[in-house]
Amino acid sequence: MKILQTRKRQLGQGMTEYIIIVALVAIGAIGVYKYFGQAVNATTAVAAESLAGQTQATSRGNAKSASGKAQQNAQTASTMGTFEQNAN
Repeated sequence: MKILQTRKRQLGQGMTEYIIIVALVAIGAIGVYKYFGQAVNATTAVAAESLAGQTQATSRGNAKSASGKAQQNAQTASTMGTFEQNAN
């Protein structure tokens, strides 16, 4: 009986560790998407328009603009003191 209880605790511990790792990966993905989401979206739009045989001048300009903003955000120093400014 005691062996069965120990086994259940070990399985629960493994599941808890897995959930923590998944949560950390999700938080990281949200952060990356916040900075680079517009650039990825614009680049995907250019590719979709190219595949459809349409001109992609507007989308290409949007992609360059979003890429520049993402690069600027990546180079901006983020601290707890500037957190509210960086959120905008």
